Amino acid sequence: MRQRRVDNDRSRHGGYVSQLKVLLTGGAGFIGSHTADALLAAGHQIRILDSLDPDVHPGAEPAVMLSNEVEFQQGDCCDPLAVGQAMEGCDAVYHFASKTGVGQSMYKIGRYMQHNVAAIGVVLDAVAARRDRVRKFVLSSSRAVYGEGRYICATCGPIQAGRRTAEQLRRGEWDLQCPICNEKLDHGATPENWPHAPVSIYGLSKQFQEATALQACAMYGVPLVILRYFNVYGPRQSLSNPYTGIASIFSTRLLAGRRISLYEDGAAIRDFVHVKDVVAANLLAIEEGQSGIFNVGTGVRHTIRDIAENIARALGQTDRIDLTGEFRIGDIRHCYADLSHSRGSLHYHHSVALDEGIADLVAWVATQTVSDSYEKARSEMLAHGLM
Repeated sequence: MRQRRVDNDRSRHGGYVSQLKVLLTGGAGFIGSHTADALLAAGHQIRILDSLDPDVHPGAEPAVMLSNEVEFQQGDCCDPLAVGQAMEGCDAVYHFASKTGVGQSMYKIGRYMQHNVAAIGVVLDAVAARRDRVRKFVLSSSRAVYGEGRYICATCGPIQAGRRTAEQLRRGEWDLQCPICNEKLDHGATPENWPHAPVSIYGLSKQFQEATALQACAMYGVPLVILRYFNVYGPRQSLSNPYTGIASIFSTRLLAGRRISLYEDGAAIRDFVHVKDVVAANLLAIEEGQSGIFNVGTGVRHTIRDIAENIARALGQTDRIDLTGEFRIGDIRHCYADLSHSRGSLHYHHSVALDEGIADLVAWVATQTVSDSYEKARSEMLAHGLM
């Protein structure tokens, strides 16, 4: 692929350090490819290291989502040689490469530990070896590190609610009670300083990534930005992986002539953020002086049923939603972002309303070859006793 030629100019340009050479691990994927486009538009030189995992890239062809101005290298982040070669000469690094999906992480534990935990060590070794050159390390993390979000008890105040047990879920007790007084809890926006209590292997692996990056970057003096994405959706989200992105799963189900099945009572709350807003946060992360941990969401709470009904309306299939009462071990009840810190320190503001974002997603999905793998994923969860 053709590589953009740029000068290694250290001057400021439009709020960013101009013409950086930037490595994106996992950059051929959903968020990475959108970020590559935006960085190119801002005048930077882009290199991507991606293994082209068949769960995400069933055709193993990155060119459909990548500009020909991107330098692409196929390789695994667990391979020190591949990572070292990819990082050579780079001024900034975005680490997107990870296995994603709460459900799958619960029964492919070794695979998630390998890709998410072992790989971060390899990448940070390469950063440390190039600490005189690398001026920013940006880690894509997840709201999954929180587990359940922030709750408030009318009697006891803010509460870390813990996790729901399988026994509770089998009884259909979806909501959490105060562990002190047993009263019903209200939910609140979750800030970055909320204690971590991940309830899935995926969440645990992202927590480990964060802790490792914080330690390594502090030791070697490399500025670090950690971005905790909430529920990201939009064009280019994998349609072949049934474990990531319920907005894309719901869209493909309906377009394949099938029905949407909502777990529990459909009233679980999430924060759905369009990929355009996530990319805006990603670009802010490489501004000079930026460091820290930041939520990336909308601060707006929507139930899972809200999302299903919005997508169904967009596709004219409002009668194809079922409440099954089924549940998955590892799912949380409520979590949405407190953006006070992100707005004040990162200067991040979301711009895409849910209706606009869903219309954008649905329009894109309608142009793709739909592959509905939901039933296969459901069978795997059932077989492992996790559903």
